[in-house]
Amino acid sequence: MLGKIKFKFIFATALALALVNGVELQALNSNWVSWLNLSNEALARSSGGRGGGGSFRRPSNSRPSNSNRNSPRRYDEPDSYRRAPSYGGSNVIVVPGGGGYYGGGYRSGFSIFPMLLILGLFGLIALIVISSWLRSAGNSSNASGFSDGVASGNHELENDKVTVSKLQVALMAQTTKGLQSQLSDLTLKVDTDTPEGLSELLQESALLLLRNSENWSHVLASSQSVKIGEAEAMFNQLSLQERSKFSAETLTNVKGKVSQKDAVIPGLEEDPAAYIVVTLLVGTADDRPLFKDVRSIETLKDALQRVASVPPEYLLTFELLWSPQVEEDSLTYDELLTEYTDMVQIA
Repeated sequence: MLGKIKFKFIFATALALALVNGVELQALNSNWVSWLNLSNEALARSSGGRGGGGSFRRPSNSRPSNSNRNSPRRYDEPDSYRRAPSYGGSNVIVVPGGGGYYGGGYRSGFSIFPMLLILGLFGLIALIVISSWLRSAGNSSNASGFSDGVASGNHELENDKVTVSKLQVALMAQTTKGLQSQLSDLTLKVDTDTPEGLSELLQESALLLLRNSENWSHVLASSQSVKIGEAEAMFNQLSLQERSKFSAETLTNVKGKVSQKDAVIPGLEEDPAAYIVVTLLVGTADDRPLFKDVRSIETLKDALQRVASVPPEYLLTFELLWSPQVEEDSLTYDELLTEYTDMVQIA
């Protein structure tokens, strides 16, 4: 008897679940999707713009490709060499006017050691002369005050230490009319796939911020020198953190690839735009941070001027981000406090 009751209970439960899945869940899923769409539209308030390019990865020396897997070409083999047929299992490299190289032993009609000795002697003499000339040039440069800067510059460009900097500025939207349009025009105009275009984007965006210094309200700044192997991950993390605050990237020009989308403009019942946030992410070949603590108008001006004056050969990568991307979009004071919690008010 007890077994029959359990069987009936299990059968009734399975039948009820089947009816629910077949009838009610379909309507529930439809309502859920509609609610999600409405929720996304409600949250899509602040559009974002982004432009940039460059990389921390320095180009490596290219090597000639191996066209023959069975007898790969040596990297020190001149183009004038030609490969002769194989005799007795040994590859022969025939040198015009001379002997040949047989599987590791060199056979020729003349001895190469006297020639190597003469070349080494000439190389030693040339090295002594050049070293003496460099020492005399260095002494004269030190006297005029330029040598240290040149030596430091060469060292910074060749070592494995770089600097990642972030400058983020909030401005009053009501008093900076046209700033978003200027940033959009600048991003569309420059070629972000070239070092010259990237340097122009950095300089012009920093200048636009300096020209609107009377409207600055909040700031967040950091500059850190790290190993080049750690720099790319740090830079990408900073970029993703800022981009995640946008409802959508409605204008981008990254490494020469331009993309534009229509921004979701808030209705008349929404509060008007109160703030604009502009972020500069810069990766340079400097060994030391570009700036320290930035909290006042004076220190922010100094930091922007320092960033704008980075030489093109020192600029490795750069991203310009701003929100809202269009002037009709809004970023209210509450949204500023919610999304940009680390920013401090400028003293």
